[in-house]
Amino acid sequence: MTMLEVSVELSRGAFSLAVDERIPLSGITALFGRSGSGKTTLLRIIAGLEPGATGRIAVSGTVWQDGNHFVPPHRRAIGYVFQDARLFQHLSVAGNLEFAARRATSPGPSVESVVEDFDLISLLARRPQALSGGEKQRVALARALLSAPRLMLMDEPLSSLDESRKGEILPYLEKMRDEMKIPILYVSHSAAEVARLANHVVMLE
Repeated sequence: MTMLEVSVELSRGAFSLAVDERIPLSGITALFGRSGSGKTTLLRIIAGLEPGATGRIAVSGTVWQDGNHFVPPHRRAIGYVFQDARLFQHLSVAGNLEFAARRATSPGPSVESVVEDFDLISLLARRPQALSGGEKQRVALARALLSAPRLMLMDEPLSSLDESRKGEILPYLEKMRDEMKIPILYVSHSAAEVARLANHVVMLE
């Protein structure tokens, strides 16, 4: 089984993070723990967004970071989905998706197939301001997938949604896990989400 190797440390003021894990690159791995335990910080380190972190990160034997080597974030083939969708407000849904497809560094799914998989055909002409919270997150998931990621990072992607909207999004996450076979690191405070989605759990204290 291919693995994500993470052996990193980061200190910032009173906060200190030390992680030494081998995480299977299959299914959904939940990063679980109380607020302030470093879940989001760990995602950012893996994405290459915390230059102060030291140690080693390797994906399937390919080193992204160690004492002599640092692959910049845009070359790590990562899809990142945040709590808020962070769509480009000046672009339509179609424009957001096409932007991601153009920036993919390796062959990935077509815009047409992702539009179908995420039921976005009726939303393509809309701007983000005209979308519901659940619709925005569906577009954010589709946009991240179009970047042809080797690994998807999700930072509490459902936390801003009410229960009915969460129920709309969960089947799409399961589709990414079960049908598209995209490995996902998933940060959540919700035990119910973790129980439903996660194949593996990493506890942070």
